Amino acid sequence: MKILLILNDAPYGSEKVYNALRLAMKLQQEHAEAGIRVFLMADAVTAALPAQTTPQGYYNIERMLKAVISKQGEVKACGTCVEARGLEKLTLLEGIEVSTMSQLAQWVVDSDKVLTL
Repeated sequence: MKILLILNDAPYGSEKVYNALRLAMKLQQEHAEAGIRVFLMADAVTAALPAQTTPQGYYNIERMLKAVISKQGEVKACGTCVEARGLEKLTLLEGIEVSTMSQLAQWVVDSDKVLTL
């Protein structure tokens, strides 16, 4: 089974990205056979930036994304959204690539479940 999570919110300020990645990690833990895909859009593309510093005891989206990727999760960031935020010249976290709407469309068609968060 392939599960696609489409994230739109900024990584901090609300807990939507945090909760989506918690779900992705739990799916990988309890359903290892499921292929987890995460597509970052809109302000969620800023979650792909490295060297995030959060206060002690506060969740860290960078670490969560790395955990998903380390268990064969696929993570892509919308190229148009990256460019709109002036991030195209910055390095993203290892394992995250800038992608396209065509790729997202293909992932939607190929996925058994699609969650928009």
